[in-house]
Amino acid sequence: MHSKLFISLLTAGVLSTGAIVNAQTGPASDPLDPVPARMRAMQVTERKAPVATGTEFNPAISVILDAAYVYLSDELEVPPGFVIGEHAHGHDEDHGLEEGFQLREVELTFTGTVDPYFDAMAMIGLSDHGAEIEEAFITSRMLPYGLQVKVGKFFSDVGYINKQHMHDWLFFDQPWMREFMFGDHGLNEIGLQLSWLPPTDTYIRLGGEILQGESEGIANYIGPGQHEIVTMLPGGDNTPQRNRWRADDGLSDKDGPRLFTGFAKIAPDIGMNHAVQFGTFGGYSRSYQQEEAHSSGRLETWDGDAWFAGADFVYKYNGQGAQGHRNFSLQAEYIYRELSLDYKSQQFTGFSTLMTTDANKQRWKQDGLYVQAVYGFAPRWNAGLRGDIVGITNDGYEDRGTPEDFGTSYRLTGQVSFAPSEFSRVRLQASYMEMAEDDHDDDHGHQDAWMIALQYNISLGVHGAHAF
Repeated sequence: MHSKLFISLLTAGVLSTGAIVNAQTGPASDPLDPVPARMRAMQVTERKAPVATGTEFNPAISVILDAAYVYLSDELEVPPGFVIGEHAHGHDEDHGLEEGFQLREVELTFTGTVDPYFDAMAMIGLSDHGAEIEEAFITSRMLPYGLQVKVGKFFSDVGYINKQHMHDWLFFDQPWMREFMFGDHGLNEIGLQLSWLPPTDTYIRLGGEILQGESEGIANYIGPGQHEIVTMLPGGDNTPQRNRWRADDGLSDKDGPRLFTGFAKIAPDIGMNHAVQFGTFGGYSRSYQQEEAHSSGRLETWDGDAWFAGADFVYKYNGQGAQGHRNFSLQAEYIYRELSLDYKSQQFTGFSTLMTTDANKQRWKQDGLYVQAVYGFAPRWNAGLRGDIVGITNDGYEDRGTPEDFGTSYRLTGQVSFAPSEFSRVRLQASYMEMAEDDHDDDHGHQDAWMIALQYNISLGVHGAHAF
């Protein structure tokens, strides 16, 4: 009963936003993202002198530091159905949340105009786990008919929040929907994007992406090879013996690109202080693979394809108050995914002898949504509330291919943020979670936990304009 009430309240929050009529003619840019990072540098076409060597040509550089203190009342695992295989890691370890003080990330960003034809951006993330290139791409500047090409490694434009970096989130952590569907880092791929801005009075943006296909949530790819099998089986005198060898996993070989996505966004003008955007998106991965080896000598593999589809909605109001006072934003997203997989379970004994092989076809189905609202209740202060639901549809398999209807997981989050200036922010957040548990019978239960986080975020160097 409580789950139906929770879903009803979230749905009512989205439907309560009304439409208003706008007056502006022709969108100069996305009203929700007027100055994206790729356009922070001065436009070459506006210069009186051509691009030359010297400081004018140097890229704009920024450093963003994100750190936090986190308290978790209990360790929660990934909800069943969203991870293939039995050995799901703890939620606090596998998803970047550790108790105590932590430096989550330091981001180094380089942006600039290369020449009259291209803009470039590179963002490097530094953490305790090492350095990683989060984004590194170029975008075209002078294609005709409203076309633009992006090439390199980038966050996909599917949905609304997927393309945002950690420091842009209005909450300490990302929605479960993005995390469990696309993986810890969202849909972040190497490939090509082509987008089109039609010459209409209403802002419309259509786009498609051809991507390598390596995202763990929707396009996980392993490729054919041999998997190391380590078993502890009784020997001739019934003493356990450690056996180690490499067995063929039998996974298919599919070269990239393997992931194809598309998106459409429309933002009708609704007034000087209002902005609204509706979006729809989807994608198809021609390869999704997973494997798991057990100490008993059993090797499980999943090999197939996957697709996803969803919709997003964003409304923002500029209250014209000092330093964000009376500003309001409301956003929601929904994603549904389906995995069509060939399942194989191989049982090995001795050093390499195959005893039995079980195989069947599986169709995994999961979905998720979130709704969040943030209001600036005083200058430099805002407060927000977010609701997450994942697994409203949650069909999977366990125990050698037995169909299972897994449970639904819920999270309710509240946050209060204070921004001493445009370059720094302190945030206090509390979350209550009810995570579905896989107890291997038809009566699935829930495990509940609290998380409290105190976050601080600072930005040094060039600071791009915030989205409206």
